[in-house]
This record gives sequence, C-alpha cells and structure tokens, in this order.
Amino acid sequence: MKGKDLINIGIFSAIYFVIVFTVAMLGMIPIFLPLLAVIVPILGGIPFMLFLTRVKKFGMIWIMSVIMGLLMLLTGMSWPPLVVSVVSGLLAELVYRSGKYQSAAKAVITSGIFSLWIAGNYLPLFFAAEEYWAARQDYGQEYIDTVNSLMPVWMCPVMFAVAFVCGIIGGLLGKALMKKHFEKAGIV
Repeated sequence: MKGKDLINIGIFSAIYFVIVFTVAMLGMIPIFLPLLAVIVPILGGIPFMLFLTRVKKFGMIWIMSVIMGLLMLLTGMSWPPLVVSVVSGLLAELVYRSGKYQSAAKAVITSGIFSLWIAGNYLPLFFAAEEYWAARQDYGQEYIDTVNSLMPVWMCPVMFAVAFVCGIIGGLLGKALMKKHFEKAGIV
C-alpha cells in the first residue's frame, strides 16, 4: 500500500463517519435507533462505492472497517462493533478481491457485507442490556423502556439482515450515482 491508498482510506473513513455520526443523532428518538441499521448503510453506500473505485490493493476495505469499529469503541459503543467490523471488513475485502477489484456486482455485495459492522452496535442491547443501560441512565427510563420494547432479542439477526440488505441498496444507489466513476475506474 502506498501513501495515496492510506490517504484515500482516511478521507473516505472520515466522510463515512460523518454520515454515521449525523445519522446517529436521530437515535436520540427511540424509534430511530433501530432504523440506524437502515439509514447508515443506504446513505453510506454512496461514498463507500466511490471508495471502491479507488481500492486496488488488499487491506484497504478491512482497514476502513476497523477504523469504523475503533471509532465506535472511542465514542462509547463498547467492543462488539470493533469485533464485528474486523470480521465483516475482512469478508468484504475477500469478496471484492474475488472479483479482482473490477466487478460491479462484487462491489455491491461488498457494500452489503461491509455494512454489517453497524449491526454490531446493537449487540450490547441484546446480550448485555443491563450494563449497557447502566452507563446511559441519563437517557431517562422512558427512552430505555421504549428502546427495549423495540429491540427484543429476536431482533438481533434481523438487524444484521437489515444492515446487509440496506448495504446492498446503498451499493446499488452508489453504483447508479457513480456510474461515470465506475466506468472510468474500469469496473464493470
């Protein structure tokens, strides 16, 4: 990897994180908290697909995914998003590489797999809710009760499925909006 590749990772990670952070503000309204797994992958799919036009070396997608997980850890989301981002980033990297960084179809699937990291943010709600809410008592009991009613344990696999499907939608949207960039990068 060259300096240009690392700069691209940094720039697109920053753009993606701004989208995540902006959309996450909607999570202050309880109904929007589960919808983050819908909105972030769809909106994030646009810059992510543009990022993929610049990916030509193994590790670039994985590094971006790990950065997302680290940023979640640093912003108080605990360690599960980091673990999920490490795994989903590597899987996304392998899928895109299998298309020799030239397949638009693999790019769209890569967007779906990459988007799985967002569902990692919900794992503490499903498996460590008491500890999660103990650190967030200032949200108020009404907020906590509403979110808990919206997020029963059976929603855990649903959140991962939704993140994947919405990542695909975001990838298709990004591909359509970036068609000229895809053609210029030789991705068909």
